[in-house]
Amino acid sequence: MTDQAPAAKSGTTDIPGKPTSASRTTLSHIMTHNDTNLLGTVHGGVIMKLVDDAAGAVAGRHSGGPAVTASMDEMAFLEPVRVGDLVHVKAQVNWTGRTSMEVGVRVLAERWNESTPATQVGSAYLVFAAVDADGKPRLVPPVLPETERDKRRYQEAEIRRTHRLARRQEIMELREKRAAEGFED
Repeated sequence: MTDQAPAAKSGTTDIPGKPTSASRTTLSHIMTHNDTNLLGTVHGGVIMKLVDDAAGAVAGRHSGGPAVTASMDEMAFLEPVRVGDLVHVKAQVNWTGRTSMEVGVRVLAERWNESTPATQVGSAYLVFAAVDADGKPRLVPPVLPETERDKRRYQEAEIRRTHRLARRQEIMELREKRAAEGFED
């Protein structure tokens, strides 16, 4: 892979690439009792919403307009989050296709009133599709990885995309086979 991705083509219109840092963002939020589950820790759905919000902001910034969540992969909860934690959700575009982007997200937590380092408590990968005013897919600028870490994330995102597409194909083939055998789902 080279340091820069080629410009995307849309007929005769070139879309210049954007560096990873152009849309990278952090969303921070203090967890309260309203965010808890029955065990007294922060509900996973609250964290997932913060992840989707931060990733959506990054996707919109990178694509220069509306982008919708197409899928969420590998949401991992590594540690519980507690009331009083200051949660930081860090997101960046890892990879771009013609109309879609993978956004990587890391979730960190620290006590709101302590000066201890934040701990990683979760991570996720989301795929967003850029859409126009009519909800139709639109082209996105290529992402230009800047650091070795960005390049590694780009390469890993390509692997995840290959696996997503292969999994989807296998499932469709299985469904077609079952339908041909007379099974209804």
